[in-house]
Amino acid sequence: MGKQAAEVPPFPLVSQCSSDRREKQTVVSDLDGTLVRGRSSFPYFMLVAFEAGGVLRSVLLLLAAPLAYILYHFVSEAAGIKLLIFVTFSGVKAKKIESVSRAVLPKFYSEDLHPESWRVFSSFGRRYVLTANPRIMVEVFAKECLGADEVIGSEIEVTKGGYATGFVKAPGVLVGVNKENALKAKFVDDQPDVGMGDRKTDYPFMSLCKEAYIVPDTKVEAVPRENLPKPLVFHDGRLVCRPEPLNALITLVWLPVGFLLAFLRIAAGSLLPMSIVYYAFTLLGVRVIVRGAPPAPVKEKEGKLGVLFVCSHRTLLDPIFLSVALGRPVSAVTYSISRVSEFLSPIKTVALTRNRESDAANIRKLLEEGDLAICPEGTTCREPFLLRFSALFAELTDQIVPVAMYNRMSMFHGTTATGWKGMDPFFFFMNPSPVYEVNFLNQLPLELTCTGGKTSHEVANYIQRVVAGTLSFECTNFTRKDKYSVLAGNDGTVAPKKSASAEQLQKKASGC
Repeated sequence: MGKQAAEVPPFPLVSQCSSDRREKQTVVSDLDGTLVRGRSSFPYFMLVAFEAGGVLRSVLLLLAAPLAYILYHFVSEAAGIKLLIFVTFSGVKAKKIESVSRAVLPKFYSEDLHPESWRVFSSFGRRYVLTANPRIMVEVFAKECLGADEVIGSEIEVTKGGYATGFVKAPGVLVGVNKENALKAKFVDDQPDVGMGDRKTDYPFMSLCKEAYIVPDTKVEAVPRENLPKPLVFHDGRLVCRPEPLNALITLVWLPVGFLLAFLRIAAGSLLPMSIVYYAFTLLGVRVIVRGAPPAPVKEKEGKLGVLFVCSHRTLLDPIFLSVALGRPVSAVTYSISRVSEFLSPIKTVALTRNRESDAANIRKLLEEGDLAICPEGTTCREPFLLRFSALFAELTDQIVPVAMYNRMSMFHGTTATGWKGMDPFFFFMNPSPVYEVNFLNQLPLELTCTGGKTSHEVANYIQRVVAGTLSFECTNFTRKDKYSVLAGNDGTVAPKKSASAEQLQKKASGC
C-alpha cells in the first residue's frame, strides 16, 4: 500500500496547468521528457559525436551506450550522463560542438516538441530551461526556437586551446540536488511561478516553484511542423533520421556498404554515356522519376540560343539528374563546387564569379553552345521552401523552361553548409534507395519573358511561384547569405559574418 502511494507523483499533470494570464510570470522547465517528448538524450549526443567527432567516435559512443544505460538506471543519472559527455566531447573543439548545436540539433529538437509542455511554456513572459544536458548543446535551440530567456545546464570543461576535456565543471551534472541548487542560485530573492519536470530527480527543483506540474511518460504526437514556434527553413548535418540506438547501429553498419555502393553509382554516372545512365541507375537502386515533356534538343543553327533550364536547388546533383532525365549532357553554372565534385561530374560545370557583367557573359556564351542548367536560388534548401531567385538569367534569354527538382533520402543528406562539400555526392548515393524527381514545366510564353515586356524580377518571381506550386513548397525571400549566416556564421564564401538574428530572418519568411 505504502509502495503504491510512493509511486503517485506529488504534483498534478501538465494538462491541468492553465496557460491564461501568464505573460508576467516565470516558468522553469526541464528539457528531455518535458519540453521534448524523448526522455533519452542519447540521440543528441550521437548527433554531436557523428557530426563533430566523426564515424569512429560515433562507434565508440554506440559501444558505450549499454554501460551508460546501466549507470543511468542502476547507479545514478549523473554517472550515465557523465559517460555520454566524456565519450562524445573528449578532444573535440568547442567550436565544432557549438556549430553542431546551432546547425544540426535544433531541427531534431523541434521535431520532438511536446504539445502540452509547449502550450504551457509558450504562455509565460519569462522562460527558463533547467537541464542536465550540457548547456552548449541546448542553448541555441532553447533561446532561438523556444524563446527561452536563459538556459541553466551542465557546464563542460574546455582547455585554453579550445578543446573539450570530456569532464564537467563543478558542481557536476545538474541532476537532483544539483539542479535544485542551480535554481536557488538563480532565483535568490524570487520564486518561479511554475516548474515542469518528468521524473523523480526533478522533484527537488519543482518543489521550489509556486506551482509544479509533471509531464507523464505517455505517447503523444509532437507539435506539427506548421505550428512550430519558428519556421524550420535551414538546418545542416548528414543524418536524416534521429539516431536512436537501433537506428544508429543500422546506420554505422551500413556505412561501408553504402560507400561501396556510392562508388559504383558515381562511376556509372561519370563513365557511361548519358543516354543509358538512367537504366544503370535503376539497376543500382537509384530511382529517377521524370514528369512533364522535356523539350527536344536545339539543333545547331546560327544565332539560335539553347534552352535555359531554371531548376529548384536540392543538391549539387540537380543538373546531373536533369541530364539523366533528358538522356543527354547539359552544361551547368554554379556558385560553388568542390574540386572533387567537379572532377567527378559527367557534365560541363562553370563557376559563377558573382560579378554581374562577367557572369552574364559566361551564361550567354554557354547558351550559344547549347542548352544550359541554372539554379537561381544560389544554394540548396532541404525543407519545403524556395529561396529567392536571382533575376540575372531572365535578362539573357527568352527560351526558359522551369524545372521543379525534388529528392528523397532515407539515411544521409547529400548537402552540407559546415562540412566538406566534396563528400556531398557520396553521401547522397550512400542512401539505400535514393529518389530524384525531375518535373519539366511548360516553357515560358514570350509574353512572360523580358522580351515580352516583363522585368527580370517579375520573370524570376513568376518562375519561383510556379515551381513552388508544383512542389507544394513555400516561397521565401531568404538568400544564400541568410543560409550560411545561420548555419556557418559566414556568407557562403570566405569572409566571416555574425549570425543573423531570428527577428531578421522572421521578417524575410514572408513569401514573394
